[in-house]
Amino acid sequence: MRIGLQVPNFTFPESPASIRPLLKDIAQFVDTSGFYSLWVMDHFFQIRGIGVPEQEMLESYSTLSYFAALTQNVKLGALVTAVIYRYPGVLLKTVTTLDVLSGGRAYLGIGAAWFEGEALALGIPYPPTKERFERLEETLRLVHQAWDGDQQPYSGKHYRLERPMLSPMPISQPHPPIMIGGGGEQKTLRLVAQYADACNLLISLPQDVLRQKLDILKSHCEAVGRDYDSIEKTALGTIDPVMTAGNIIQIFKDAKGLGFTHLIFNTPEVENFKILNMLAKEVVPEISGL
Repeated sequence: MRIGLQVPNFTFPESPASIRPLLKDIAQFVDTSGFYSLWVMDHFFQIRGIGVPEQEMLESYSTLSYFAALTQNVKLGALVTAVIYRYPGVLLKTVTTLDVLSGGRAYLGIGAAWFEGEALALGIPYPPTKERFERLEETLRLVHQAWDGDQQPYSGKHYRLERPMLSPMPISQPHPPIMIGGGGEQKTLRLVAQYADACNLLISLPQDVLRQKLDILKSHCEAVGRDYDSIEKTALGTIDPVMTAGNIIQIFKDAKGLGFTHLIFNTPEVENFKILNMLAKEVVPEISGL
């Protein structure tokens, strides 16, 4: 089993001046303590459930590039990129650049976007759900085409690219893993089966619901002739400060029983390192053998 850390909150004591050094300490600790991955959200305003919109938020790929320069081992990604925030050709160049500069450690986490207020506040068009999923599928097709080295013009309903060229190409082989976030059973999980290397669900969902979603993913894989076992099953969760190492290890054991291999956690007050130290010393050694 693998463990990742997501950093979704940058409102630290004495921020914004403290953000840069604290993120350096967090990234380097994670990189040398047995964690597999390090993630940020792709948001411009803070989201509900974590804080209020006015709290500090960093642009995702700038932050990941900073992490890339500070680390040597952990995989890096946005959990997950909102497809409507960047033209697909620009997103391809951005993620490919991250992969090259990190030495082949990038993920492309992607989803259909959901934070309408954030988008409209910044003048970003926010189309209806149906169109956002159409744009997501077109982007996924373009990602595969460009990372396969195919520079032929692409013409879809929403995007037209005359020459989807990438130079340099990614270091990751055959390309950076594509992770689609979300558990929508008819659209999102179908796109995972068709285009992705990894899915990402919420580990807080009841086990029977998680099992049902993975069963539905398997049925989508069968429908398109995809090997279900080739898809990395990941999940996102939150560690409450009152949780013990035993509680967290049990979450990993339960998740493994369902077929998950990679759990990603965020936690309040990550900057005080209490939870990170507990994970490194007590959890990582136990889950590495699962």
